Amino acid sequence: MCKLFFLLIVLFLVSCQQEEAGQPVSDNVSTVPETTALKYTQSEVDMTLKQVSEHVWYTEGAAGAATENEGFISNAGVVITDEGVVIFDALGSPSLAQKLVGLIREKTDKPIKMVIVSHYHADHIYGLQVFEEAGAKILAPKGAEIYLNSENAVTRLEERRVSLYPWVDEHTRLVEPDEYIHAAKEISLGGLKLSLSYLGAAHSDGDLSLYVEPDKVLFSGDVIFEGRVPFVGDADTKHWLETLEKMELAELAALVPGHGPAATQPQEAIKLTRSYLAYLREKLGQAVEDFTPFDEAYTAIDWSKFETLPAFDEAHRRNAYQVYLSLEAEGF
Repeated sequence: MCKLFFLLIVLFLVSCQQEEAGQPVSDNVSTVPETTALKYTQSEVDMTLKQVSEHVWYTEGAAGAATENEGFISNAGVVITDEGVVIFDALGSPSLAQKLVGLIREKTDKPIKMVIVSHYHADHIYGLQVFEEAGAKILAPKGAEIYLNSENAVTRLEERRVSLYPWVDEHTRLVEPDEYIHAAKEISLGGLKLSLSYLGAAHSDGDLSLYVEPDKVLFSGDVIFEGRVPFVGDADTKHWLETLEKMELAELAALVPGHGPAATQPQEAIKLTRSYLAYLREKLGQAVEDFTPFDEAYTAIDWSKFETLPAFDEAHRRNAYQVYLSLEAEGF
C-alpha cells in the first residue's frame, strides 16, 4: 500500500513538471494547433479600418517607396455582407494581411468568402496566402498569368525577401487565382450586388475594378491614384486614359483608389490621374515626334503642375521614361 501511494506521488510530481515545462501530460490531451497569426512576423505599422459607407471599409497605405513602412503603401478594401466578407486586394506581405484579418475580426465574425485582386503587382498580392489559407476564393483579372509566369515575378519576390525581411521571407509565395476574370461579372452575396469590370491592360497586364452597387462605391485599384503621382510601370497609358474617361461618366458616392485616401469627390480623383497621364503623353509625345532625346526633353518640360504631389520624387522621372519608351513603340 505504501509503495502504491509513493508511486502515485511520483507520477503527480512528474505531471506537474511537464505542465510547467509546457509539455503535454498525456498523448490523450489535445493541444491547440498553431494559428495563422503565429506563422508570420507581427506587423507594427499603424493600420486602421476606415468606414466609407454602410457596407464598405478600407485600410490606407502610406505614400512612399515600395519598401517603406514595412511595405504598407497600398490600400485594401473590405465589404461586409450578411453572408460573409469580400476583400479587395491583399496588401504587400502576409504580415500585413494577417493584421488586416485582425481588424476585420473586430467588426464581424463572418467568414472571408473571396478576395478580388485588382492587378498582380507585389504590393497588392503578397498577402494572398493568408486568405487562401482561410479558404477564400481568389479572383483576378486575365493577364495576371503573364506576371505569374514571368522572370520579373521571381526576381521581385527574391528582392522583397531581402528588402522587406522579415515581413516577406522564404515562406512568402506567389498565389495563383482560382478564377480569371476576362469580362464584366456580377456577384450577389448577402443581399449585395457587386459588379466587376474587366479593364484589360491599363495599369498592368490586367486590371479589375469593383463597384458595390447599393453603396455606390468604386474600388479602382491602381487605375486611379488619389492625391498623389501614380506609378505607371509598363502600363498601356493610352488604354488607361480611355478607361478613366469612361469612369468620369459613372455615378459614384465614393471612390477607393489603390493608393491614397478614399475620394468623396470621385470625379476630381479621376480627373487628377487622367490629367497627369494626358500631360505625360502630350509632352513626351511631342519629344518623340521631334526625335528629342529623353534627358533633354525631360529637363525642358515644365512639371510644376505635379511636383508638389506625394510620390513625385520617387515615381515621376521613372514614369516619364516609361511613357517615352512606350510612345516610341507606338510610333512603329
